[in-house]
Amino acid sequence: MISHHDALIYTMVMTAAADGDLKDEELRAMGNIVQSLPIFRDFDPEHITTIAEDCGQLLSRENGLDDALTMVRDALPDKLNETAYALAVDVAVSDGQLKQEELRILELVRHELEVDRLIAAAIERGAVVRHRKA
Repeated sequence: MISHHDALIYTMVMTAAADGDLKDEELRAMGNIVQSLPIFRDFDPEHITTIAEDCGQLLSRENGLDDALTMVRDALPDKLNETAYALAVDVAVSDGQLKQEELRILELVRHELEVDRLIAAAIERGAVVRHRKA
């Protein structure tokens, strides 16, 4: 069983790795999220690399994505499901583009965590606006 912190990081890593390329912007976004959001206040940011590597190893296995989604769902209290989705969306849009693979992972996360479609749309719109370049 993973912690709720691990689950949030797994969600961000799954999304960032969806296109097979972890970009610097995505890694920076994950680091900024862990450093700044209240949900990570009692988390040691030194552990993010280890957790991301564990997630990457899991994703590389057969049925790894399904297993990771299940682990995330089981580790998160319901009140953090929308938070996990929002963090995944923030990472996905951090490089200024949403690829089809990232959209597919976001859809899987949304379904697995039972995030309402209207709430998901609001989260997505907010993230796009926050990450928009001039």
